[in-house]
Amino acid sequence: MTRLAAVVALVSPAATTAFVVQPRSAHAPNRIFPCPSPTTQRTVRPLRMVGAGIDPTSGSSDASSAPLSKDLNNPSTRFGEPLSDEVKEFNRGAVGFLKRAIFDTLFAGRDYPRFYALETIARVPYFSYTAALHFYETIGMWRKAKYLKIHFAEDWNEMHHLMIMESLGGAERWSDRFIAQHIAVGYYLLALGLYFWNPTMAYNLNEYVEEHAFLTYDQFVKDHGEELKAQPAPQVAVDYYRDGDLYMFDEFQTGSCEIRRPKMDNLYDVFAAIRDDEAQHVKTMAALQTETELSTAHDDSCEIPEELLGY
Repeated sequence: MTRLAAVVALVSPAATTAFVVQPRSAHAPNRIFPCPSPTTQRTVRPLRMVGAGIDPTSGSSDASSAPLSKDLNNPSTRFGEPLSDEVKEFNRGAVGFLKRAIFDTLFAGRDYPRFYALETIARVPYFSYTAALHFYETIGMWRKAKYLKIHFAEDWNEMHHLMIMESLGGAERWSDRFIAQHIAVGYYLLALGLYFWNPTMAYNLNEYVEEHAFLTYDQFVKDHGEELKAQPAPQVAVDYYRDGDLYMFDEFQTGSCEIRRPKMDNLYDVFAAIRDDEAQHVKTMAALQTETELSTAHDDSCEIPEELLGY
């Protein structure tokens, strides 16, 4: 059975309009069309993504230091405590120090190995989050399936970044793989311990890791734009961003009903898409430090015509 079209609602303060994303063919990207009848729409639950407006380049998030309500259902409000500005600045400084000490030194002048190492490490906090959430669910303490799904989708996204860097030759040296994998194991254990202690701390630290990734890719596309536009997109990128099943790609992008479909015409488009993915990770990590229940385009926060329900 062919999977039905994804549905997206673009919500404005004045009006709500529903759109359907037509299923792509093997040779054509998805296209967005208005739903034929507004009478078939279901009621929208308003989005509460207060972290959606942050700018990854601004050096700040809107995560508040005010007490978090334990009645709300996200991991930070259920198990965590807010962080002081001093702790946030320490986390930012620690990430910056490691960037200069490791990435700027060991991978100087070698972009693809640097990106390979970055993506190897960037996956592991999402492993830690899902492990902790599985533990809480197993012992009957707390169950909220949407966060397992969102964090898995974030890992799925980072895994494809990693596969792209491997296809570009970033993992050819044994020494680069050794360094990246051992740092990743250490970060996994650190993130897991922080998550059990205070999920807000784990999310805040990863916000700055993802911010570093965003700034790294943003500078790379600015410095090498013309060169990248002359090279083809790797097939793994085309499959993930355009021609494959895009459900998991949509699921890591929180707080919006608008479906994102990057171009995949050349290598520039690939790195621009990866940069934008990292910006989304920053926004999600910042939102998870607030009294926010995350939503995605495929949950009940977005309008779905009645004829598409049940699939």
